[in-house]
Amino acid sequence: MPAPSRAAVPRWTTLVEAIAGGLLTNAAFPDAGLWPLAFLGVALLVRALRFDDARWAALVGFAWGLAFFAVHIEWAREATAVVPWLALSLMESLFVAGAGAAWVWVRRLRWVRRTAAGQALAFALVFVAVEQARTEYPFGGFPWGRLAFSQAGTPVGRAAWLGGEVAVSLLVAFVGALLGTLLVARRALPAVLACAATAVTLVAAPAVIRLPTAAQAGDLRIGAVQGNVGEPGLGAFENRGEVLGNHVRGTIALSREVPVGSLDVVLWPENGSDLDPQTARDVGAAIDRAATAVGAPILVGAQEYPAAGGRYNVLLLWEPGVGVVDRYAKQHPAPFGEYVPLRSTLRTFSDQVDRVQTDMLAGDSVALMRLPVARLGRDVPLGTVICFEVAYEPLIRAAVEAGAQVLVVPTNNASFGYTAESTQQLAMSRLRAIETGRATVQVSTVGVSGVIAPDGRVLQRTELFTADQLAATLPLRTSLTPAVRLGAWPAAVVVGSAALLLAAAVGMRLAERRRRPAAAAPGGGAPRAVSEPAASGAASEPVRADGGTVPRTDGDAVVTADGDAVATAERRASAAP
Repeated sequence: MPAPSRAAVPRWTTLVEAIAGGLLTNAAFPDAGLWPLAFLGVALLVRALRFDDARWAALVGFAWGLAFFAVHIEWAREATAVVPWLALSLMESLFVAGAGAAWVWVRRLRWVRRTAAGQALAFALVFVAVEQARTEYPFGGFPWGRLAFSQAGTPVGRAAWLGGEVAVSLLVAFVGALLGTLLVARRALPAVLACAATAVTLVAAPAVIRLPTAAQAGDLRIGAVQGNVGEPGLGAFENRGEVLGNHVRGTIALSREVPVGSLDVVLWPENGSDLDPQTARDVGAAIDRAATAVGAPILVGAQEYPAAGGRYNVLLLWEPGVGVVDRYAKQHPAPFGEYVPLRSTLRTFSDQVDRVQTDMLAGDSVALMRLPVARLGRDVPLGTVICFEVAYEPLIRAAVEAGAQVLVVPTNNASFGYTAESTQQLAMSRLRAIETGRATVQVSTVGVSGVIAPDGRVLQRTELFTADQLAATLPLRTSLTPAVRLGAWPAAVVVGSAALLLAAAVGMRLAERRRRPAAAAPGGGAPRAVSEPAASGAASEPVRADGGTVPRTDGDAVVTADGDAVATAERRASAAP
């Protein structure tokens, strides 16, 4: 039996592979939009995690996460400064570090490492469970960068209709991990072809899902106004009434493009009015003139400042000649962007916390507004999530469950400059359209605004930092997709399965330690690989000298914590005289 040989590749190269994987994964998202790279990026992460050392795996995962997030959310640096952008990137990277460490433990389970598909599924469960965790924690979570958001408009993205964002992320992670096993292992040609064929089939299969788009309760005729700002960046709202004036002029321009009274509603973006029309009479009068000119109510984004302190980010439905007839306040203010948790503590590290001078308060009602439509003889329920709320699936699902027949996503992207933040957000809106089966309109102060069909197709869109108007007829839909009906179950199943896998791995480790005392490696060095005869005449499994098993797949090489490559029983048998 040949002795173990030293691995040809030093351990530090796995950090290079991880960084490359993170950068490739980012390129799958807008603006580049090279969506197949998401699979390759995950595959490189799986390859980089080939050493059987949880602490090293955490470092590898952190490197992948930092390479991904530092570029993916570069818009945060544009909107704030280096410290907040870097802090957010580091925090999100810690989640990927946890996924790397957890994966090393989970793959030690014999029934996980028995087949390539088993390994790929286990990795996907662990990765997406951690993705779900960072979507919810801390401070309400930060969903940006979910694998699913790279797949809007692709065959894989259509799986959102069945199982939501969790199903799409799981599919991307599974296919990527399956390809990753090929990068880790030297497999026979039939095994390579089988893995490749499985990956291609899984990517193409969702294309057969039929995504209904037909109207079920009539249609809604909307206009949308992108007023633009005079100065991109943090100073966009410094001149009183400028943004309001831009959107009033845009609405007047829209009234010249369509017959007066032909629209059911005109949509303005978040902060479409930089002043509260409920307290400033001149602002209310300007909005009313615009609504009267176009002959339709206007959905106005504004800020409210209650006497008790704080502020609300609100949408106000303004009826011409009447005023505000409905209101929605943002439920999920963005931590550190719209309010600062732990302000006094964090101020000791950076004065950037004081960029947000008045903390935003959270609304407590579902994102649903009722629009009176005279020609239909009834109210039309609108799902109205504001800006970053589009990234939080439970908020959208709650609106649809409450009766929303179309989705509206007012957003303000003026602070993010010419970064990919707005197009990343448009990709999220597209995925939500598929997930809920609802036509969706994203309307921005500066772009990108877009009209999206219930199957995720972008029917109209604007460009960044331009004044523009859109008009469209949207199908009103009432049926619930499987994803909406399933609700939180896909996420619960993935998180629960990953937790069970990790618990089983920890339990196995503890049981091994009870069965045999830990043996120190020769010279006190890192654990080395040894062979232990398996029971019942089965092929021997590589194990570490301290009793822990070394992960492998049939016919492949595995790598221990000290960098030794160990041949499996099958390879040793083929090499025996």
